[in-house]
Amino acid sequence: MSIRSKVLLQLEKKPRRAKELKQILGNDRKVKHALDTLEQKGKIQKKAGVYYLVKQDTDPALRKGTVVKLGPTFGFVAQQEGQDIFIPGKGLGSALVGDEVLVKLFRRPRVEGSLEGEIIQVTKPRQRFVGTIYRERGRCYFAPDDSPFLLLKVQREDSEGLQTDEKVAVEVVHRGFELAGHRVAVKMRFGNSDKAANCARALAFGAGVVQTFPDEVERQAAQLEPVSPDQYQGRLDLRDLPIFTIDGPYTKDIDDAVMVRRTETGFELGVHIADVSHYVKAGSALDEEAFQRGTSVYYANQVAPMLPRRLSNDLCSLNEKVDRLALSCIMQLDEQGRLVDYRFAKSVIQSRVKGVYGELNTLLEQGEQAPQELHEKYAQVKEQLPWMKELYQHRTRLRRERNGIELESRESKLILDEQERCVQVVCAQRGTSEAMIEEFMLLANQCAASLAKEKGLPFVYRVHEEPEAQRVERLRAVLRVCGLPDHFAGQVPTQRELCDLLEQTKGTQLEPVVHISVLRSMAKACYQPNPKGHFGLALEDYAHFTSPIRRYPDLAIHRVLTDYLAGVSQQELERRYTQFVQQASTQSSAKEISAMQLERRVEDCYKAECMHQHLGEEWPGVISGVAKQGLYVELENTVEGLVHSESLCRSEPVLVEGVRLLDPQTGNQWSLGDKVMVRITRTDVPGGHVDLSLV
Repeated sequence: MSIRSKVLLQLEKKPRRAKELKQILGNDRKVKHALDTLEQKGKIQKKAGVYYLVKQDTDPALRKGTVVKLGPTFGFVAQQEGQDIFIPGKGLGSALVGDEVLVKLFRRPRVEGSLEGEIIQVTKPRQRFVGTIYRERGRCYFAPDDSPFLLLKVQREDSEGLQTDEKVAVEVVHRGFELAGHRVAVKMRFGNSDKAANCARALAFGAGVVQTFPDEVERQAAQLEPVSPDQYQGRLDLRDLPIFTIDGPYTKDIDDAVMVRRTETGFELGVHIADVSHYVKAGSALDEEAFQRGTSVYYANQVAPMLPRRLSNDLCSLNEKVDRLALSCIMQLDEQGRLVDYRFAKSVIQSRVKGVYGELNTLLEQGEQAPQELHEKYAQVKEQLPWMKELYQHRTRLRRERNGIELESRESKLILDEQERCVQVVCAQRGTSEAMIEEFMLLANQCAASLAKEKGLPFVYRVHEEPEAQRVERLRAVLRVCGLPDHFAGQVPTQRELCDLLEQTKGTQLEPVVHISVLRSMAKACYQPNPKGHFGLALEDYAHFTSPIRRYPDLAIHRVLTDYLAGVSQQELERRYTQFVQQASTQSSAKEISAMQLERRVEDCYKAECMHQHLGEEWPGVISGVAKQGLYVELENTVEGLVHSESLCRSEPVLVEGVRLLDPQTGNQWSLGDKVMVRITRTDVPGGHVDLSLV
């Protein structure tokens, strides 16, 4: 134990004078040096000659957070609430990305309104990292993916046989007082980092995302039996109805099925969701594992499911022509598609056919001219298709009337060969059936949240709050540069104002600029136990009800709804679930962010791998981002690359309101949304980067 740790241990017992500490610990000079260092770092304070531990919870200058970015000369610490804290290089100490730390704020930050400070303590060090091996002068080093400039020494006994550019996972086995003092041990080897599949496996391992389950979880799943008629008692029997599923061609974990029929007053829409809560009981090993995972994670051609495949692909999946337990939301709508009434019921269903988006789109678009094999496959359900399309069109119109914000998004589709190499990236096509199912699921989600709010149930809501003032100001700055009106009626724009802005610029050169800027002005959606509404959808109440196989919040509210439908009292529901929904909200929000980050990083690796075969080629693109370091350009296949400032300007470029880069010497300028031709100059598969140059 270091002398500093010994000093802190003594002061935890009670405050002491330096003389007492020297008597207890001996070595006057080392104790004095330790006291000076700890006081300087803010861990202890001295009053009237007595040393005390700093009371972290009461000192307003001390903040807790997590290191989220580390550069050669700076870093950032994210707080649980509030803005990030800038850390200059000298204040970083030995902290690594992912460490939980204690920061002491400077009284006078260099930029007014910002937070700046130094890390005085690593309170919870991160242990596992993923990165790349480098050999230099006979020594083996490890560069973490999230701070590749940093070279950490690999302990000598682990370095034998490691190759430069090999992808590995490591654990920190020794922490020094400085970054150079850290030592890492190799725990897993994945192969050469030039192959995206190796990087994907490494990134998943680093994020703690695994496809296998603990033995006890698999054992519980294996013991579960398929539904039998004696389990149908008390359930609504809907097996005679032409209910069916609509998903991608390779989907195996099917959460939802639908049916639409015409009524005398309009439409009846049934959304039937897999009753996962029947199998996954609170407190079981299955439930605890699902809670920890929070969500299924989909990356490239892989999936790390939230539940074992015995459940996700079999017992719970709404496979065709087999009985399945469901939780159904049956909605009555008028001739204009407006919701009139709804009810929830535990049910048993049997899907007539496994529908596929592409096939349904063909039937919806071509009608009787569609291929005969499609008419035969969908014979039992195709009568519904015109009604479904009509109801979908009504619901889309109503969404626009209530000012739901429709932001266009270009999703990528990765094409892999038999060796798992990415050979093509294309923009994923989205047809009528995809949008139709999304609209029906949205309505069922809305009904679930409305019921919970009306009855005062403990619940997990999907919350999307209005934009923060700081983000709105950045949007105003963009609008000013674009020559557009930047005034809103209030401090925060209404949904109507944002919809008008998007409509005004639709089809113009400003469309991508305004679209990206509106998107960036939005708050991040999350899960909360309080119904604060969904700003983007313009809904007062919203929850996630329709994917309990893949998302824990949906499973959580199924459990609450099941007890409510069984007649459990309000008091008992609150006792059982008030704390649970708070924990589920916090955990699910964190796991959702982690999964999205992993999926994005893996996708970037595959995109870089794909573009390696196009080095030297010229491609058209649109400037999607502008920063001091250069221009981000999105190519027609959705791949984004960077044109570095050094290739654009001889001198320091000028960044104008975050949307335009100006060369002060030549007067050349480049703006968000400009169309450009670029050349592919370099790819970095492990980093997920593509470098470009203007043609």
